[in-house]
Amino acid sequence: MADTCGQILLGSGLTVLSHPLMYIKVLVQVGHEPLPPTLGRNLFGRQVYQLPGLFAYAKHITKIDGKVGLFNGLAPRLCAGTIGTLVHSRVVQVGPARFTGSYKVDLTLLPFCVFQTTKEMIARSCATIVTHPFHVITLRCMVQFIGRETKYSGVFDSVITVYREEGVLGFFAGLIPRLLGDILSLWICNLLAHLINTYAIDDSMSHTGEIKNCSQAVTGFFASMLTYPFVLVSNLMAVNNCGLAGGLPPYASVYPTWVDCWRHLSKEGNMSRGNSLFFRKLPAGKTYALDQKRFF
Repeated sequence: MADTCGQILLGSGLTVLSHPLMYIKVLVQVGHEPLPPTLGRNLFGRQVYQLPGLFAYAKHITKIDGKVGLFNGLAPRLCAGTIGTLVHSRVVQVGPARFTGSYKVDLTLLPFCVFQTTKEMIARSCATIVTHPFHVITLRCMVQFIGRETKYSGVFDSVITVYREEGVLGFFAGLIPRLLGDILSLWICNLLAHLINTYAIDDSMSHTGEIKNCSQAVTGFFASMLTYPFVLVSNLMAVNNCGLAGGLPPYASVYPTWVDCWRHLSKEGNMSRGNSLFFRKLPAGKTYALDQKRFF
């Protein structure tokens, strides 16, 4: 219990610190570009037109809503983090007795890696499903910035609003691509890390533990890059056609299913939109509309 409380406190602190970053990323994901492109330099020093990065975007939000405005949607996100940690911890505690029994396993064998990944997949999936309603509310609180709405003003009021307008299914908008992305990312990360740690790293090497931890971090980053389109589609579906300007035409298309959203983004070449908040290049073949603050 003490470990779980520690995880909740640490997770809450990291959530508060990282919230402005997520807030800006979500606005970029839905295509909101309040600032026109400016002439800057890329990584190679060449002058190119770029979209405003993280700090310029944050300054723009602060100018309109103050520094507190950078934390829109923080309350439901903290709720999601706390409940998710509790659910994950509980499922992990139940899992070993149910799945492992009393037999011994070799930590270096692939079957054990598969078993551990399966157990973690179940725990993460349960936590994701339980906390997804709070995730939906978080995203909608953020996207309100685009149309200056106040429709989602608190956790309790937002729950009532979603249920009244969309029913129970409204709380799970965008859940399927989010689950798929989490599962794929977990398996890619763990299997790649296992292969590297087993066949590429010799246990006789010095600092073996640090090297293996580093390989886990690198494979995690690689997996998150590969599965980013699932995150993008999930977030767009969570706010799509919910009554907010950021999820309705002409600002955004209305998608019947997440597969339609995926196809549209793929056709437009926007599958990586919002993936980077630095050195953001202009979308190819797009024109910036200053009055609508978006590309079309």
